[in-house]
Amino acid sequence: MDFLKLLKKYVIDSQIYVSLMGTFLATFFMLEQNTFRFPTFFLIFLTYFGGYTYTKFQNSKKMKLSLVICAVAGIFCSLLIIQNHNIERLYKWLIICLLGLLYNSFFLNFNIRKIPLLKIFYVGFIWGLMNAWLSFPYFSWGIFFISFIYITALVLPFDIRDMKRENVMIFPNLIGIKKTKILAAAMIISSVIISNAILQPDFSLAFLLASVPTLILIYFSENSRPDWYFSFLVESCSALPFLFLILLKYF
Repeated sequence: MDFLKLLKKYVIDSQIYVSLMGTFLATFFMLEQNTFRFPTFFLIFLTYFGGYTYTKFQNSKKMKLSLVICAVAGIFCSLLIIQNHNIERLYKWLIICLLGLLYNSFFLNFNIRKIPLLKIFYVGFIWGLMNAWLSFPYFSWGIFFISFIYITALVLPFDIRDMKRENVMIFPNLIGIKKTKILAAAMIISSVIISNAILQPDFSLAFLLASVPTLILIYFSENSRPDWYFSFLVESCSALPFLFLILLKYF
């Protein structure tokens, strides 16, 4: 029990876990395109880590610490880009960081998160840019749409969790939990169909296999579930394509 509490406090609540999950999804697509490089891996991880740390702790007692973490992460990201990439990659990274600030920032009178129903699509959009634009020297529309649809679907269970505490209209409050699950499942299936059309066979199979536990977790999502169901199990779905790819290739 103590181990689980430590895991939640220092890995999940610290935003390390969600950052790793996002990085593993990006890694899955980089491997598919044969463009994987460790500097890009660390760039994506640090970008996610800085962004999620800022978003979660900006209005808390840890705000100053979160700003320091974001500043350090930003410096390391800049150095990684300067040493291993080009000025175009720096522009891409800065644009994505700006879009992240527009999502939810304490110094803005109005932000994207306050727009009813938009949150899930905006998160999917940012993750799509991370996977299909920042990760590559080009823009991959196919990978963008797979990422956008898949991640948008994964945000819906979190809306189910938060439906009693959100101050803006979200899908579970608008159409109900059952229809929200159907919407999320339809998105997962759509992303699988697209992946089957554009990804290499091993990768499309891995993505298909990853969709099975993802659909199961969506089906059993309820706002009465403990937080770890979402912050650990549902969050892990982002890394499942990479995990199944490793299992297919080496086991």
